[in-house]
Amino acid sequence: MNNLLPVPVLLTIFGAGVALALPRRPRLQRAVSVLCLSGVIVVAAILMWHTDQEGPLALWMGDWPAPLGIVLVADRLSALMLLVASVVALAVLVFSTGAEHDEQRRDIPVSIYHPTFLLLIAGVSNAFLAGDLFNLFVGFEILLFASYVLLTLGGTADRIRAGTTYIIVSLLSSSLFLISIASIYAATGTVNMAQLSQRLGDLSEPVQLLLHMLLLVTFCIKAAVFPLSAWLPDSYPTAPAPVTAVFAGLLTKVGVYAIIRTQTLLFPGEHLTNLLLVAGLLTMIIGILGAVAQTEIKRMLSFTLVSHLGYMIFGIAVANPAGLAATIFYTAHHITIQATLFLVTGLIERRGGSSALDNLGGLAKVSPVLAFLFFLPAMNLAGIPPMSGFIGKLGLMQGGAELGTPLAWVVVVGGIVTSLLTLLAMAKVWNRAFWGTSPSKHDDEELHGAVADDLSGDRRPMPPLMVGATGALVLFSLSLTFFAGPLYDYTGRAAANLTDQSYVRAVLGEVQP
Repeated sequence: MNNLLPVPVLLTIFGAGVALALPRRPRLQRAVSVLCLSGVIVVAAILMWHTDQEGPLALWMGDWPAPLGIVLVADRLSALMLLVASVVALAVLVFSTGAEHDEQRRDIPVSIYHPTFLLLIAGVSNAFLAGDLFNLFVGFEILLFASYVLLTLGGTADRIRAGTTYIIVSLLSSSLFLISIASIYAATGTVNMAQLSQRLGDLSEPVQLLLHMLLLVTFCIKAAVFPLSAWLPDSYPTAPAPVTAVFAGLLTKVGVYAIIRTQTLLFPGEHLTNLLLVAGLLTMIIGILGAVAQTEIKRMLSFTLVSHLGYMIFGIAVANPAGLAATIFYTAHHITIQATLFLVTGLIERRGGSSALDNLGGLAKVSPVLAFLFFLPAMNLAGIPPMSGFIGKLGLMQGGAELGTPLAWVVVVGGIVTSLLTLLAMAKVWNRAFWGTSPSKHDDEELHGAVADDLSGDRRPMPPLMVGATGALVLFSLSLTFFAGPLYDYTGRAAANLTDQSYVRAVLGEVQP
């Protein structure tokens, strides 16, 4: 079973190579991409089942004896993240095939889209399975160059400008990560995370604090935690809807995953709890205030993305079993919901001709299906009972209450306020885009069924493939609600894994530190 660990990375890299060799065969490119991502889903599901039944798995690449070489590790947390990420990636890929004809018409080089997309998923998979800091760095770098290509597809001025900001911030965080790795290796003689969990505690308190802060700042930049989040709302909205969806769903969550490992494996206990609580609170409040102020849906969703990352930082800071279990649950939920809402925004742009609220109105009458696809994930994001967003937030509030400090209670209140303001932002979109009156001169004709004018202006029809992919992701997000009980039990066991020694034993066995 250990030999399955490199498959998600190798399969997507191999698929990227095959797709790159087929630049004039778009159908074959799509088939290769779908098959590769389907394979990753199957492998992730097997790993999730096996790690839940038998415990973490570890594979030393190149058959090097422990603790030498590169190790890949899967436990309950990484297997769940890999499964949810691959499902979302497949839905986004299917959605994007519906837009390829339009992209080709605009002379956008879609032939490199599939290879780059698969490389992006390879980076995500590698980051989730990495058992040492340098391999984690490699995963982040694969993400960096793949995401930069996807962000700037088409070469428009807005995309190049956003891509430049994104690449500068990413290179800065990568440089800081390299400095962190070098410092940790100099202090401990290893970058293997299982070994580091045994050696970092032997260092003096000032050295531990310095290394801890270096890693946290690095990962908070990548996860877009306030005040290191200003780059995200200016970068994501310029990309095409499928690219923005996969970025919002996956990239920041890799940073969150790295913070979880840092806080539970490398520096366990209550280190920097108050600092993380303050960062979580400010991320929630500043992000959602930015969202409420927006009149463009993509920018609004980008700010809600930043805001709801604060919930995850809150749960990590709480550091008790209830908080960690809720954090894992909420991360899986948010990957799905945020990607779904960006895909729905892509459909809104096609059906309404814009994603600016000032240019939209009456979409509920024009397209009830589109209204349905938006309403469910929007209410889920706001945390309306009994949806998975409510369940995750309730678990986080319980974790904060268990911690019981005055600052924890302040963050609990901030989380409730953020949830209410999220509902306000979603209601703003609903009232103006779906219930409002369209300013378009074609509005009256459309509202009375003149669908033949669909192709006029910037308005385009919604291909069944795009609607189907979005609908499938909506159903997947609802499954997190229908199966919330078993999933929450699973995340509770995953949280327990984070605080025991099962990860270390799987990697090192009887090897001494």
